[in-house]
Amino acid sequence: MSRSRAMRPLALWSAFVLVHVVVAVAGWFYPSQPMGDVVLVYEPWSSAALSGGPIVGITETWVYPQLALVPMLLAKILSVPLITVLGVSEAYLIAWAVLVTVFDAIAFAALIGRSHSQPRETAAWFWTAALLLLGPIALYRIDAITVPLAVIAGLWLTRRPAAAAALLAIGAWIKIWPGALLLAALVAARSRMRILLTAAAVTAGVVALLFLLGADTEILGFLTQQTGRGLQIEAVAATPFLWLAAVGSARIEYSFEILTFQIDAQGADAVGAALTPLMAVLVVVVTVVGAVKAMRGASFPRLFPPLALSLVTALIVMNKVGSPQFQTWLIPPVILWLVLDRARAAVPAVLVLTLCALTCLVYPLNYDALLRAEMLPVAILTLRNILLVVALVVGIRAVVRVPAHRPSTNRE
Repeated sequence: MSRSRAMRPLALWSAFVLVHVVVAVAGWFYPSQPMGDVVLVYEPWSSAALSGGPIVGITETWVYPQLALVPMLLAKILSVPLITVLGVSEAYLIAWAVLVTVFDAIAFAALIGRSHSQPRETAAWFWTAALLLLGPIALYRIDAITVPLAVIAGLWLTRRPAAAAALLAIGAWIKIWPGALLLAALVAARSRMRILLTAAAVTAGVVALLFLLGADTEILGFLTQQTGRGLQIEAVAATPFLWLAAVGSARIEYSFEILTFQIDAQGADAVGAALTPLMAVLVVVVTVVGAVKAMRGASFPRLFPPLALSLVTALIVMNKVGSPQFQTWLIPPVILWLVLDRARAAVPAVLVLTLCALTCLVYPLNYDALLRAEMLPVAILTLRNILLVVALVVGIRAVVRVPAHRPSTNRE
C-alpha cells in the first residue's frame, strides 16, 4: 500500500472529527437558537422521565415515536458528571453533541471499512461536507440519531438483511422517516421476507414493551399529534403563501401548541389538509414503480438508492412541516447511492449538498428575517424548495430508468 493511500483514512477521520467539533461549537454562536430543541424540550422531557414525572409517549401523548426518548435519556445520564461544573443546560448540550458524534463515528467506521474503496471514501467525504454545510441543525436534533442508524442499515442490507431491518425499524420508532428506507428495501432487496419479518418482530416487541410500561392510546400518539398542525412556513407547499406574506397579503404566526411558525392565510389550511393524502398517493405510486422494476429483474445496487431517495424526498416535499433537520434524511440515501452506484450519484450528491447549504442560510442564519417575510430569505427558501422538487424528480426519473430484464426461461 502506497503512503498516500495509507494516509487517506487519516485524512477522512481528521476531517470527520474537525467538522463535528466546528458544527457543534457553531451551535453556541449562530443566531435563532439552533440548539433550542435539545435544551428546551429534550432535556426537560428526559429529566421528567428520570425523576418520576410524566413520561412522554407513555403517560401522555407525544409528537415523536417512543424510542426517541432513549437517546434523550442517554444524553441526560451522560450529562450528570458535568452538571456541577457547567450547569444543567450546558452539560446536556455537550452530552448530546458527544452522543451524536459517537453514533456518527460508528457509522463512519462502517462506511469506510477496511478496504478503503474509492466509492466509500467519496461517500465519506460527501457526508462530512453535508454536515459542515447544514451546520448545527445536523447535530442538535433527534433526527441526527437516525442518520447513522440508516447508514449502517443500508450498508448491511445485502449481507445482514435481518440486522439491517432491525436497525431501520428501530430508527422508524425514533423518527418515522427511516421507514421509507425500509419500504425501499422491501421492494429492492432479495431478502424481502426476512426484512419484513424482522421489522414486524421489532415493531411487535416495541408495542408489547410500551403496553407493559402502561401506554395504550398513547402508542400511536405521534401520528394523531400531527393531524392538527397547520402549514409550516418552511414547507414546500407554503412557498406561494410566503411570497404573499412578503407583500402583506398573508401572515406568519406562532403556534404555542406545537412550537412552530405557521402560515395564516386564506387557503393555507386547505393546502395543509390535502398534503398528507397526496403524500400517501405519491409514496404508493413510487413504490409501485419500484416494485415493477424489481419484478422485472432490476438489480439492488441500481434500484435501491434512487428508490430510497425518491421515497424520502416525497416525505419532505409533500409534508406540511418543513423543518430544516429534514435535510438530514437525504444524506443516507445519497451515501448509499455513492457506495453502490457512484457513477450515477453525482447529480443527487450535488443537489443534497446545495440543499444543506441553502437550508443553513435560511435556518438559523436568516431565520429572524424570514419571520419578517423579508425578500432575501424568502427567495433563498424558495430556491431550496424548488431544488427539493428537483431532487424528487431526479430520484423518480432514476427509478424509471433503472434497467430491468425479465429472467430468461428455457423452452422445450
